[in-house]
Amino acid sequence: MAKKSETVTLAMMRESLYAAVVCDALDSLGYKHQSPRAALLPQTTTGLLVGRCKTTLWADMYHTDPNPYELELAAVDSCQPDDVMIAAAGGSLRSGIWGELLSTAARNTGCVGVIADGAVRDIQQMKTMEFPCFARGGCIYDSQDRQRVIDIDVRVEIDEVSFSPGDLVFADVDGVVVVPQEIEHQAIDRAWNKVHDENITRDAIRAGMKAADAYKKYGVL
Repeated sequence: MAKKSETVTLAMMRESLYAAVVCDALDSLGYKHQSPRAALLPQTTTGLLVGRCKTTLWADMYHTDPNPYELELAAVDSCQPDDVMIAAAGGSLRSGIWGELLSTAARNTGCVGVIADGAVRDIQQMKTMEFPCFARGGCIYDSQDRQRVIDIDVRVEIDEVSFSPGDLVFADVDGVVVVPQEIEHQAIDRAWNKVHDENITRDAIRAGMKAADAYKKYGVL
C-alpha cells in the first residue's frame, strides 16, 4: 500500500484502516482522549465499522411515555448513507434500546451500524442480518416506559469522550474511537501512513530482523 496524500474515502478506510491505528494517529496530534474506556463490545459482527456519527441522547424513565419511541424513530428515519447511530445512554442496562426492527429501518436509510452505550436485544437477528452493533451488553426488556431518546443530533458523551454529529467514528474488536471533524484529514493521513510503515516493519520482522532493530530503523511499533 502506497503512502496517501489525496483524500482517503470511507471505502478505502474500511479496506485498510482499523481503530487502534486511528487512535495512535490522534495521539500523535495531541488528541489523547478519543476512545471511551467503556466496554463497547461487538455484539453481532467482528469486522470494522466506519461512518459518520448520528447522535441520540437517552435517559432512563419510570412513568408511562405519552409518545413512545417518538424521537428514536425520528432519528432512525433521518439517517443518511454512511451514518453510524450513536446511542448515548450513560451505560444504562435498564432495557434493550436497539434491536432488529430499528436495525432494519436504519439500514434502509443507509445507516451502517450502531454504537450503544447501553444494552441491546434481538442480537441473534442482528447477527443474521449482519448489522454491526457495538454495546455494553444485552437486555431482554423493551425500552418502552424504561428508556427514551430525549434529544437527537446534539453533542453527546460516552465515558467523557465527545461524539458530535458528523464526526468520523471507527469501531472494531479493539474498541471505539472518534475523530473530530476539525482534524479529520490530518488524523486519517497519519493513520494511513502508519499502516504503510507498520506493513514494512512487519515484513522486516518476519524476514528475521530483531524487533529492537526494526523499531530503530523504522520507528514504528
